[in-house]
Amino acid sequence: MQVVVVEPKKKPMVQDIGSGLESMQKIVGGSIEAVYPFDEPVALICNEEGKLLNLPLNRALRDDEGTVYDIISGTFFVCAAPPDSDRFADLTDQQVKTYMEWFDRPEMFLNVGGDLFVLPYL
Repeated sequence: MQVVVVEPKKKPMVQDIGSGLESMQKIVGGSIEAVYPFDEPVALICNEEGKLLNLPLNRALRDDEGTVYDIISGTFFVCAAPPDSDRFADLTDQQVKTYMEWFDRPEMFLNVGGDLFVLPYL
């Protein structure tokens, strides 16, 4: 299955992984959770206990206005999630391009006086 893998503090990479649960768990380092922050049928697969395990903060998720509403902890990957299927699938070449660009810049997170600042690594 062709996916985009995003590790903390690194540029994203395209990777072929198995479509089984074990392959997915290996990438995220534990139990998986699927979130659907995009308008198209694509899933972001992360470690469901990433924040509880204090995995490194990775990338911010933003709403349409650019406001951060969540931060993904630990390594995650993006794959297709066809609405007519109960399985995840390969990203198309266009989706790979889109999500490679979306997550291109690693981010750092600063908590200053209770305010969270998200800054790109240079």
